[in-house]
Amino acid sequence: MKPPKTIIAFCLSGLLLTGCSLPGLTGPSQQTIRIGTMVTSESEILGQIVALLIEEETDLQTELITKLGSSVVQHQALVQGDLDITAARYTGTDLSAALGMEPVTDRDEAMDIVKREFSERFDQTWFDSYGFENTYALSVTEAFADEHGIETISDLEAFAPELRFGVDNSWVNRKGDGYQGFQESYFAFGNVFPMNVGLVYEANASGHMDVVLAYSSDGRIQEYNLKVLEDDQRFFPPYDASPVVRNDVLEQYPELSPLLERLTDTITTEKMQQLNYMADVELKNPRLVAQTFLEENNYFKDKEESH
Repeated sequence: MKPPKTIIAFCLSGLLLTGCSLPGLTGPSQQTIRIGTMVTSESEILGQIVALLIEEETDLQTELITKLGSSVVQHQALVQGDLDITAARYTGTDLSAALGMEPVTDRDEAMDIVKREFSERFDQTWFDSYGFENTYALSVTEAFADEHGIETISDLEAFAPELRFGVDNSWVNRKGDGYQGFQESYFAFGNVFPMNVGLVYEANASGHMDVVLAYSSDGRIQEYNLKVLEDDQRFFPPYDASPVVRNDVLEQYPELSPLLERLTDTITTEKMQQLNYMADVELKNPRLVAQTFLEENNYFKDKEESH
């Protein structure tokens, strides 16, 4: 695989909007699949999983284009032909961003919509989910949950007036699935503390916050021994993760579809937390994390053979 290309997000946004190609890319060589990932470790791990699987099972080469600034940048690059695959796309994100549609809380319905719309509007294939979602999630310490028998968000209602709730700055005033909507579906907390999302996990574990708004697949949930509560009112939209590929690429390289289908339902939310933990906390290279995961599962070759 060629070395990853690190690309500054704000530069990309401008270039993509003007229709220019990604900087540093002079056009792919034959037999090279370009895979785009965002700035998160999760996105890069998934990109490396896709790349390693392609290299293991085909004669194709891969090239990772990393640190794309947002899902919108990824989408534009795929539409313009600067990428062949985007490794981490989330249903809830692209329903509103790429498609400009209202949030959908039913997981199956959300998946059906993105599959249909991406095929019809963009001539792209949205594959089935890897098996996990990275959605908003309320978390408490395992000790607090055990002491009070807390399993769901609704279980917190009796305690809410006395609890300190630490949340992402941007979520408080977010329309739709922000705090106002949350109160309409559930209840209000006695004290709400907007803060940097990177600080909420430690704040929860250290006792400075009783409840925090986390991301469900974040590796720090395991690091700090936190418990993610079930969204029993299905308030938060689903953010199931999938790869998305241009259909002309799938036609040119038909061996790619069965490989990407092989990854369906192979990563649980808990497994993604572990993989993110290895990259974000243990500071292991995302490619090494991906390689370890694939080797542990024999590149899911048994899954392919069973079809």
